[in-house]
Amino acid sequence: MGRFLSNTINKVDKKGRVSIPASFRPILGDTKTLYTLMSVDLPTVDAGGVELIERHEEQLQQMNPLSKEYELYSFVLHGDSDELKIDGEGRVLITETIREQTGITDRAAFVGRGHFFQIWEPERFLAYREEARREVAEMRRALSGVK
Repeated sequence: MGRFLSNTINKVDKKGRVSIPASFRPILGDTKTLYTLMSVDLPTVDAGGVELIERHEEQLQQMNPLSKEYELYSFVLHGDSDELKIDGEGRVLITETIREQTGITDRAAFVGRGHFFQIWEPERFLAYREEARREVAEMRRALSGVK
């Protein structure tokens, strides 16, 4: 299976639809559904095919179903997610819930994350990318022993 790589910023049309990047569509295959999960840490939405949900459900199955952790994780996984229909032109609707989570208005950034991708408001994505690059550079210096 292919991986979602790179990033693209696409325009959101007047009807609130945005094109999934052409390079991402073959990875999604023939599916007509895009699964989305609201990030609990960042102003973004995780999105992908059924593998996205399946990986989270595998994690959920490792938990005690009577535990508070299970209840919370199940709530976020199943109750704070959505299924977006992919139209014949490879577009999805940016819902009000996604807009509230991300701050997306007229453009959306698609960011590959391997088995899933994220949908960001472009300025927030660019700021986070710079922060991530700085922190990874610091981690590399720490691992190499270079100050």
